[in-house]
Amino acid sequence: MDLILWRHAEAEELSAGVDDPARGLTSKGERHARRVAEWLNQVLPHSTKILVSPALRTRQTAEALERKFKVSESLAPEGTVDGLLAAVRWPDAREPVLVVGHQPTLGLAAAYLMTGPRLTHGDPEGLLPWSIRKGGVWWLRHRPREDRGEVVLVAVRSPELV
Repeated sequence: MDLILWRHAEAEELSAGVDDPARGLTSKGERHARRVAEWLNQVLPHSTKILVSPALRTRQTAEALERKFKVSESLAPEGTVDGLLAAVRWPDAREPVLVVGHQPTLGLAAAYLMTGPRLTHGDPEGLLPWSIRKGGVWWLRHRPREDRGEVVLVAVRSPELV
């Protein structure tokens, strides 16, 4: 299974009277989302399932792909790693899954999948989130092996490098 983690692009600062989920992308964020979406559209299989946080900034990031996506409450800013993994059906999904979400959940998911500590109460025990840049993509692949699976890092891209 391929799991592609895409952190939303740069968003407006939180200001008085604006709820966090209602923050949209900045013009720089919109440019970065389009740039990364162009790269993703060149490399993503057409069968890729796309799951997006309900926050405006993640939906705007995903819209740059110009593909259908599904909003998932389990990917909201307060989401957990186990919620993300359940939503994508890790590692059993047959199709690749692209998640457009938030830190620290995406960074915790990457750290957990690459290092493997146990989940406790929805968060990896004793694990710090790896830093995924705004607009950045981490592509992970689960490969079945005889006695266990292994996770390999396929690609890491930031908006400046695509």
